[in-house]
Amino acid sequence: MGMDLTTHFQMLARYNRIANERLFAQCAQLDDAEYRRERAGSFGSIYGLLNHILLGDRRWLGLFENGERATPPLNRILYDDFPGLRSARGQEDARMETFFRDVDPNFWSKTFSYTNNQGRDYIETAHVACTHLFNHQTHHRGQIHVMLSQTSVRPPSLDLHRIINP
Repeated sequence: MGMDLTTHFQMLARYNRIANERLFAQCAQLDDAEYRRERAGSFGSIYGLLNHILLGDRRWLGLFENGERATPPLNRILYDDFPGLRSARGQEDARMETFFRDVDPNFWSKTFSYTNNQGRDYIETAHVACTHLFNHQTHHRGQIHVMLSQTSVRPPSLDLHRIINP
């Protein structure tokens, strides 16, 4: 039995929301110094990575929904405070689930032109761009998982098959 693209990405949007809820619940146990502590890895801290993931999600959904071509600086801090970031993350996850729930079947035949953070122009097919959206999140959540393992807070299980089929 095959799965169409819409159903597949609806599953990924649901997984993304639950994985983020689990990750943020664990990160909420960190004190502010531990949350912001410099660590090896992309964007230098849990704080930097959580902001970066949200920035990336907004960037890609902005392209899909409104054709926003430009990529903002990838290290931009959107929310300096954890509660504000956690709330925004929840709103973005809801936005993502709604987008994929309501996606027009013609969306999958589209291509998207955009400019990356280095000023280079690209064109991506919808299914590749959407795959990147979710792969990007998974990649960076994995880095946060490693960073959490360097603290007294236990990293959560983020395996897709354990979240989708608990």
